[in-house]
Amino acid sequence: MTEQETQEKINKLQMMEQSMQTYTAQKQQFQTQLLEIESALSELEKTENAYKIVGNIMVLSKKEDLKKELEQKKSTTELRIKTLEKQENKLREKSSELQKEVMDNMK
Repeated sequence: MTEQETQEKINKLQMMEQSMQTYTAQKQQFQTQLLEIESALSELEKTENAYKIVGNIMVLSKKEDLKKELEQKKSTTELRIKTLEKQENKLREKSSELQKEVMDNMK
């Protein structure tokens, strides 16, 4: 492997690292959303009247409709987190292989 090829692989590793950081940040955002949804579902169980925020106002809503909507959001958010984790793991594996190649070449 030439020095130029090694440098290209190092650059690729840096781009992979940036992508992993992006995946991690997105995953954290979705995990925060998931906690908020779970908290809302928990509070919904404790109340008689339920309200939904629409724009700048709160509107009285059917408790069951809100629960169904929150469950759907929860499911979608969990799926997004799993997808990001899979992408992150694949990228981590590729990065590890590339890092090994570069390290072996430098010996």
